[in-house]
Amino acid sequence: MGYMLGLKCRECGKDYPGEAIHVCELCFGPLEVSYDYAKIKGAVSRDIIEKRPPNMWRYRELLPIEGEPTVGMQVGYTPLVRAKNLAKALGVKELYIKNDAVNFPTLSFKDRVVSVAISRAKEMGFNIISCASTGNLANSVAANAAACGMESYVFIPYDLENTKILGTLIYGATVVGIKGTYDEVNRLCSEIAGKYGWAFVNINIRPYYAEGSKTYGYEIAEQLGWRLPKHIVVPMAGGSLITKIWKAFKEFHNLGLVKNLDTKVYGAQATGCAPIVNAVKEGTELIRPVRPATIAKSLAIGNPADGYYSVKTITGSGGWAESATDEEIIDAMKLLAETEGIFAETAGGVTLGAAKKLIEQGRIPKDEAIVLCVTGNGLKTQEALYGKLGEFAIINAKLSEFDDLVKVNGRAYAMKG
Repeated sequence: MGYMLGLKCRECGKDYPGEAIHVCELCFGPLEVSYDYAKIKGAVSRDIIEKRPPNMWRYRELLPIEGEPTVGMQVGYTPLVRAKNLAKALGVKELYIKNDAVNFPTLSFKDRVVSVAISRAKEMGFNIISCASTGNLANSVAANAAACGMESYVFIPYDLENTKILGTLIYGATVVGIKGTYDEVNRLCSEIAGKYGWAFVNINIRPYYAEGSKTYGYEIAEQLGWRLPKHIVVPMAGGSLITKIWKAFKEFHNLGLVKNLDTKVYGAQATGCAPIVNAVKEGTELIRPVRPATIAKSLAIGNPADGYYSVKTITGSGGWAESATDEEIIDAMKLLAETEGIFAETAGGVTLGAAKKLIEQGRIPKDEAIVLCVTGNGLKTQEALYGKLGEFAIINAKLSEFDDLVKVNGRAYAMKG
């Protein structure tokens, strides 16, 4: 099976073949992909990786496919932006934005996980690809399925942002809106997967799908000059991304690709849906489900599948967790746009809003390297900003009216003499 050995239970350690399964039959723990790291260490190096095309598959030995990748050849290697203006506004020395708001083709980090999931599903002979989604995953499954000629079924809470619904329908996917929360959608999809035998990327294909998030972490390390940041703030929904970024950092360290593993990992959620943040603050690994009530719908998962492992990642790295209210989310979106020209979706507002609090609390030092994770594009969540940005001026096509406007705004400009 190449560099992939199969699947292993994250709880009891029982080994399984690389099939479309995601739960241990003995202890009901989640399954995770296992690799032959000794073989990988002899096959990769900084130089080998750097010579490959700038996409997520430059790290293919650490991704769960048997042959060559068939989906996502233009996905990944998104910019790591040195955010000097935002750093000044926050009073910190060294700040970066990992900007998956410009990821191809659907402008979110979900294109990474879907590329891996569909590539693996095709290897296993599936013809129909499906998902339960809060929006970004729906877009990505529909787009990537269309590009590789697969049929797709997408299940969503019926009241998602219209832009995300349109951004799924356009690709010809069969979209089914469910009257309920994401957690209720996900439970239904588990039943459908069992009855119809389809490949659900975040259910029976989940062990492979989740591994795609590691490429987000690999890229950060490489783009920082083969070093890890001292601090990283990650938005959390189901909790998979934060655990896989941490796994990516550990893998690179164990393979000798980065020298030091001393990153502290911080989780960010919306105050209206913060079960993982609550657990961290309460000092427990027990996740108490909540009913989501937030504008950050892409993070609105009240019973996160990887919540327990997210808590362990955060506390094990010496990090912390924080939430942002809807008002703080909007303010952070505006701050990021006005300082760095990056229009993030509401999840990006959650990341920055939480990071701002963590810096103010002194939990993140102001003189060490910080990375903020922006995982989706603001064009997808424009509804959240309606009525929050003020009105724009409308004048007749007359210079005198513009002169009056300038005077009203209290600005003085030198005129050509």
